[in-house]
Amino acid sequence: MKPEIGKKIKALRLASELTQSELAARARLTKGFISQLERDQTSISLDSLLDILDAFGVTISEFFGDIGQIRKVFSPRDRISVTEKEIDQFEILVPGSTNNLMDPIMVRLAPGEKLAKDGPHAGEEFGYILSGTLTLMVGKMKYKVSARHCFYFEADESHQFVNGGKAKVAFLWVTSPPQM
Repeated sequence: MKPEIGKKIKALRLASELTQSELAARARLTKGFISQLERDQTSISLDSLLDILDAFGVTISEFFGDIGQIRKVFSPRDRISVTEKEIDQFEILVPGSTNNLMDPIMVRLAPGEKLAKDGPHAGEEFGYILSGTLTLMVGKMKYKVSARHCFYFEADESHQFVNGGKAKVAFLWVTSPPQM
């Protein structure tokens, strides 16, 4: 193993504003392994390196300095499931999007589920409801947003997404800039 691999991974993680635990969860590895790797105390398999790079949305050629064409299409297998949110589904659709201007996320809330209250923060948020009816709370206002409708707001007030209905709610959520 070359010593610069651990340092490069740590630099990518810090640039992405991720903790070791968050990176480990996204790459399906352990926090201890990430810690040892960043300190060059362990070697890494090609499979594990590729899992880490996928979490950042970086190709192996980009990682080793031979930057090729920027990726434009992503498949369902590229998605990163975030289980810490403790909801039905929270998937980052574009690996490494927390380094971009926008962060597209697929969210599915079972009846009674909600995301933690967020904001206020700089930026804007957009969502398109695929199914069900989402309750959107922005500041002191409450909105019912049904399937095929969308929302768009500046995130300068606290806001929260809630499923107060009896059916699942699925929506595409885009934050700019990314907030994770």
